[in-house]
Amino acid sequence: MKIALINICDYGSTGKIMLSLAREAAAAGNETVSFTRNWWNNSGTEGNNYFGYKAEHALHHVLGYLTGREGEFSYLSTRSLIRKLDEFGPDVIHLHNLHGWYICLPMLFDYIREKNIRVIWTLHDCWSFTGHCPYFDFCGCDRWRERCGNCPQYKGYPESLIDNSSMMLIKKKKWFSGVNDMTVACPSEWLAGLARQSFLNEYQIKVIRNGIDTSVFHKTESLFREVNGINENEKIVLGVASVWEARKGLDVFSEIDSRLPDGYRIVLVGVDDDQMRSLPEDIICIKRTANQKELAGIYSTANVFVNPTREDNYPTVNLEAISCGTPVVTFDTGGSPESVGEGCGIVVPKNDIDAIMRAVVTICEDGKDRSEALSAMAAGFDSNIMTSEYMRLYGVS
Repeated sequence: MKIALINICDYGSTGKIMLSLAREAAAAGNETVSFTRNWWNNSGTEGNNYFGYKAEHALHHVLGYLTGREGEFSYLSTRSLIRKLDEFGPDVIHLHNLHGWYICLPMLFDYIREKNIRVIWTLHDCWSFTGHCPYFDFCGCDRWRERCGNCPQYKGYPESLIDNSSMMLIKKKKWFSGVNDMTVACPSEWLAGLARQSFLNEYQIKVIRNGIDTSVFHKTESLFREVNGINENEKIVLGVASVWEARKGLDVFSEIDSRLPDGYRIVLVGVDDDQMRSLPEDIICIKRTANQKELAGIYSTANVFVNPTREDNYPTVNLEAISCGTPVVTFDTGGSPESVGEGCGIVVPKNDIDAIMRAVVTICEDGKDRSEALSAMAAGFDSNIMTSEYMRLYGVS
């Protein structure tokens, strides 16, 4: 079987998932090829194919910004991609993130329909069925259910000078409809439920949860306390994000810092220099780390992991914390609660800071042994489970 995979990048969570699936399918005796846009920050992954032209992708970004028509340009780059696909002759095309100004979507989907190629499309956010945004919970918008328009987020990613969301929703429905054999995969029940309420409901919609490398993320000895001057009696409240922003709830940590009892220390991983300067001085700030073993040690040392995300799909950080034996406190938003099984933490109402406070103190002070529940939940996070489900979907034995 020949399997082609397409994503905007070969790094980050979506890039890692795409490349791992390509490797596993190849190891099972199939021919695989992965494609990502040709861009200045490519990671240079061996065997990955960078398609298109940097200058044209940059022009696509500019034209998309000026017109609000993201996904309609990069003609030459998309023609190059289609030529490569034709040479490869895929039985299956596995799509991942298609937003990001790098592909002409009507050209790609016209090609798929013309060649009658089987498609799997993994949604990592809501962008495929909205007129503009990847998420809409934070701003409380439900316009995507009808026709979009009057978009409260058109200036946000994928940023635009004008609001063209109503027209883009019409275009997306035209572009993405009518594929003869397409399965839509979602990492969470939450996202799958939304997709079933959208025009994508003409397709089979299946939940395949993201996984993590549990050989790395498990209970790990660490000198983190000693290195950072945190004594054994202090309770560590941990927060981790690849990019901290308002929707990820960075402000929540500033709020609870002044309200936590004595003997608690907040540790944040993934903050940048400006954020470090704006946060209370007693919060221990660590820039993003690429060392996963080091990160596993930090998770393992913490008493509680707090994920105050206000909109999210199926956040990997929850999985990593639980796999390292650390209970999770999170808002009841998106797919975040789906990973917090019974005995593995506490889910609280969105934006309820008092509830966050109570949950943190409860977990740190009640003396319950949660190790068995955490271990049982973590067993379902192994990335091999996700891989096996995709292999079955491909039709790989």
